Amino acid sequence: MRPRVFVTGVGIISAIGNGTEETLNAFQNLKSGIGKLSLFESVHSGIPVAEVKFTNSELALLAGVNDSTDKFTRNTLLALLASGQASADSGWTDTAEKYTGVVMATTVGGMDFNEQYYKSLLENDRHKDLIGVLDSADCTEKVAVHFGIRHHVTTISTACSSSANAIMLGARLIRNNQLERVLVGGTDALTRFTLNGFNALEILSPTGCRPFDINRNGLTLGEGSAALVLESEEVADPRRIICEVSGYANVNEAFHATASTVDGFGAIMAMDKALSSASLKASEISYINAHGTGTEINDLSEGNAIASIFGNAIPAFSSTKAFTGHTLGAAGAVEAVFSVLALRRQILLPGLNFKESMPDINLQPQLQIKSFPVKHVMSNSFGFGGSNTTLIFSKV
Repeated sequence: MRPRVFVTGVGIISAIGNGTEETLNAFQNLKSGIGKLSLFESVHSGIPVAEVKFTNSELALLAGVNDSTDKFTRNTLLALLASGQASADSGWTDTAEKYTGVVMATTVGGMDFNEQYYKSLLENDRHKDLIGVLDSADCTEKVAVHFGIRHHVTTISTACSSSANAIMLGARLIRNNQLERVLVGGTDALTRFTLNGFNALEILSPTGCRPFDINRNGLTLGEGSAALVLESEEVADPRRIICEVSGYANVNEAFHATASTVDGFGAIMAMDKALSSASLKASEISYINAHGTGTEINDLSEGNAIASIFGNAIPAFSSTKAFTGHTLGAAGAVEAVFSVLALRRQILLPGLNFKESMPDINLQPQLQIKSFPVKHVMSNSFGFGGSNTTLIFSKV
């Protein structure tokens, strides 16, 4: 019999706070992290973003590393912070006592260093020692070294479903008796590359995203990192167990490079297969943390998929991206942590900026934080290229 997979610790840093308490306080006070760009100069500085309000030096100090001697990208610093919180929350002691792995996800990797040093690398070899840091796997490797993890080290990059897939892979490694404990998560820092790229796609909101609203006008880019400690039921301390990773699924609808089908075919497949994986009925889901980017097609597609799966009994749902922005490769882990917090605190999490339902489908997201008997939470992460992932977390 395959072992069950438990979440024993979580950590998070985003535009709405450093750690779970600051995060929950932002939800309680309906305080968004979306604001003016200040991290770097850009011709698109008028477009709102959701920044982590720490410099790299401040992040290094909080993470307990020396950024003057070692080369840490902003991506890595964010990941170290979230991972440190998760390991502390789980009561993590020595990696030698358990078969421990790490699966981290990202889309931009060391892009901030790339933007800073690319021209000089073309001219001379003064900064050649930074070339390895540009790789997406550098972040994962530095996290592994920092926490003494040697048994399994993997990096995933599947667009916006990246860190949801990292969680799924971590759970599968445990279920298949390859590891006893896995640090899973994702990290993505804001860069000119992502800002320019999404602006070129003409899907950035000029005002701040409004998920599932009739007047939604695009997504808002954010940055951050989140991490979870997953452990086998055979080694998890019962006093540390928060919830269970009960179901998951990843599918690919292979419809379009950057768009989903209007009818939500891929999203329907992901949610349906995740429910089957968890041996749950749709009616048993207490809350859905929707992907909900605030773009025209995505929200309609996901909305149609939710209506198809849940019919006239749609559970409480919200998109938390109006708080954190869309953290891209980190989004799946960020929203997985939110899902775990919903179970830990027995609450429904709110969305923001919603005023009127889409005419195509009447969906009313949760708009206030609310105490509620939460048993099963569904978290959706739907990425470019049709890579759609749904995770289900359950109360133990």
